[in-house]
Amino acid sequence: MTIVSVKNLEKLYGDFTAVDNISFDIERGEVFGFLGPNGAGKTSTINMMIGLSRPTGGSITIDGMDGIKDIKKVQGIIGVIPDENNLYGEMDGFENLCFCASLYGMAKEEREKRAVELLEQFDLTKAGERPFRAYSKGMKRKLTIAAGIIHDPKILFLDEPTTGIDVESARDIRGLILDLKKQGKTIFITTHYLEEAERICDLISFIVKGRIVKIGRVSELMENIEREHKVKLLLNENVNTIKGELENHFSDLKIEIPDGGSCLITSNERLPLFPVLQFLENRGITVYEAREVKPSLEEVFVRITGAQSKRGEVGYR
Repeated sequence: MTIVSVKNLEKLYGDFTAVDNISFDIERGEVFGFLGPNGAGKTSTINMMIGLSRPTGGSITIDGMDGIKDIKKVQGIIGVIPDENNLYGEMDGFENLCFCASLYGMAKEEREKRAVELLEQFDLTKAGERPFRAYSKGMKRKLTIAAGIIHDPKILFLDEPTTGIDVESARDIRGLILDLKKQGKTIFITTHYLEEAERICDLISFIVKGRIVKIGRVSELMENIEREHKVKLLLNENVNTIKGELENHFSDLKIEIPDGGSCLITSNERLPLFPVLQFLENRGITVYEAREVKPSLEEVFVRITGAQSKRGEVGYR
């Protein structure tokens, strides 16, 4: 069942078009990933959806309500986690959560009970009595997410939830997001990390220069990409010296030597390995392992948008 529907959404700043006639639907309980390079229009889109900015044109429907005319009602069922922590440094975790709950009109007993529950759920019980400014970056991010769901919203908007935190904390937060999905929450997420989007998103939309260039489920994007067949061989020695000989002998293959102990072979057709293995064996080179290299979301992103990424990051905002 569709819970968010965006139709022909547009945002102009003078003569500049930040968001250009975009449309998409999000099903209840899905994690929807919104990806694109710097200046693509992601922030402008999310700001219109949460009521911080008024669209120039188009419509937004959230849980059956008009997301433009009835934005005050809509804000009661959404939670917003910005890309920067926005809690009070002098307050401890418990006080921050209770304060945020009070903004939603929750009674004292209810908000205190909910704060205790969230501190326990997010493994922050011991830190609950410490001032927020003393938290690590990962802990700050967790508490910021907890504050965004203090009122038990149906829909959660997460802007770059794991940017700038350590690997272990990022893993914890991805786990929390998936737990929220299991609870039936609908999640709209922007992320710098393609690998992260691949792990947690059901549906992904690529936006470039204000326009959506591709939208689909992760499995569909992987299946539909015009892909080559790649096999990585792990070897007992460097084959750089015979790279040219390999390419001449197997003219229909592309040979790459990513490091001293491996060889990446690319073919437009499924690759018959035996002739390659026999060729290497005749030259005294042992193949320890041969494994197929599957396409990644990074490849999909680069091919669709033409934008280069670096170490799985698309560096956008």
